[in-house]
Amino acid sequence: MTALTAEAKRTAQAWIDDHLAELTAWHTHIWELAEPAWREYRSQAWYVDRLRAEGFEVEDGSAGMPTAFSAVWSNGDGPTMLTYAEYDAVPGNSQAATTSEAPREGLSRFAPGHTDPHSVLGISTLAGVLATKHAMTVHGIGGTLKYTGEPAEKMHGSKVVHGLRGYYDDADAIVSFHPFYMLPLCNTARWDTQCGAYYSKVYSFVCDEPETWQLSSADPNSPIPASHSAARAPGANVALMQMYTASRTMLDSMLPATGGWSFSDAILSDGQATADNLPQRVARIQFSWRTPDIEMAEHILTILDRNAQAAASMAHCAAEDRWIARSRPGRTNHVMSETLYANLTDVGAPSYGPEAIGVAQEIQRSLGREATARPFLAETEQLIAPQEAERLLREHMPAWQRNWTSDDYVEMSHYAPLVRFYVSRPALQPVPGEGPYPGWVMNALGGIPETIAPTIVTAGKTVSGTFLDLLTQPETLAAAQREFTERVAAEPMPALLPADFEPPIDLPWPDYSGAGEHRHW
Repeated sequence: MTALTAEAKRTAQAWIDDHLAELTAWHTHIWELAEPAWREYRSQAWYVDRLRAEGFEVEDGSAGMPTAFSAVWSNGDGPTMLTYAEYDAVPGNSQAATTSEAPREGLSRFAPGHTDPHSVLGISTLAGVLATKHAMTVHGIGGTLKYTGEPAEKMHGSKVVHGLRGYYDDADAIVSFHPFYMLPLCNTARWDTQCGAYYSKVYSFVCDEPETWQLSSADPNSPIPASHSAARAPGANVALMQMYTASRTMLDSMLPATGGWSFSDAILSDGQATADNLPQRVARIQFSWRTPDIEMAEHILTILDRNAQAAASMAHCAAEDRWIARSRPGRTNHVMSETLYANLTDVGAPSYGPEAIGVAQEIQRSLGREATARPFLAETEQLIAPQEAERLLREHMPAWQRNWTSDDYVEMSHYAPLVRFYVSRPALQPVPGEGPYPGWVMNALGGIPETIAPTIVTAGKTVSGTFLDLLTQPETLAAAQREFTERVAAEPMPALLPADFEPPIDLPWPDYSGAGEHRHW
């Protein structure tokens, strides 16, 4: 490390320490907004305004996505570093930033809430970007910082679109951060095993001609074809239920039970009849599946497409389908992983002080459990080397499996050298004999300033340190780019969606109604 690099890192780290109260307040604001996928209007607007105030040129609504953005700041000639924000929340998970289970004030418990939380993902990377910008200015370091706003991560929504539209083409290196969510991936970087394929599709069943279901029943004396006594098609709901039950029944036959894959569904609501004698005109169901590789994903796709046609035929409907996401498995870059982990080691794992411990103990007491001296999960305050995390991860996977679980950072890894890293989010240590804590506990800890601030500090400093290494040490960046080029040549993996793919922003995704802070689910 050069003297310039070391001094620039100290400057960046000091900026984060000096602005921690502000960063934590920013996080609270995004956490409280908790807007669901493709509907993150106020969260995105906050980022756009903040970045413009910090001197970035910002494209509002990038790549045709109203809740996306692309921001750029340059300090002259040099490489381009890219990272991003996410800010979508999850319907059905509203939790107040309190030490007992309760939805946020004025909202149903079924309203969205930040679970991962993406709120701290975005503020942590923003801290890293602004700290890097400050250090570049103070020390005269040339280069460009690019920061993208990525909505609908829970649907693998925006990154494939930004990639197809060329928003990552000018990046020389990419840093991807996520708060820890599964051991052993806590305070580490991924090594060989990246996230796998993810497919998601909405099947719509449309009943446009319900009166042609049984033509012989038409009353020749009726002035209108839709008389109350006419026999009508069963309606779109029947097709949806046939699709749902057939696909769920076939689930055991689709893929082996091992390998870390998943299959989920969601029913979207629009076009439902309110009169008791009219059929449902449209019914929509979304299936999403995570697989270790593309071959498995394609096998499930074939079955679902076939089931949709059969269900539509049975219910006198037409079947339509719409891609939501179709993501490739990720690409590894060891140079990037080693560079980032060296910075994470320099920063150190998060540490939870007396105030955070007090919050955790209050949660323990609210659940009728004895308060412990060290309530946080031990791994949240420990580092684990990427190679050791890889070894432990492989112990739970079949030898044939190359990838595990899914996240849409994988699409970005096909455009430039990328590292995926994790910093702990606050989680409590299970008490022997009492089982794990309920899910609301982690959600609440993610919104309480005293417990979430250590994540922002560690992740932000790690991002800035990695960027400054790559900006000031051209040999490191060159090595990462050589490895990227070699891996692409060894295993080409073209995009799975066409270049003109349109984001599915017009579908009836869950949303809020109401004005201002008085929103209704």
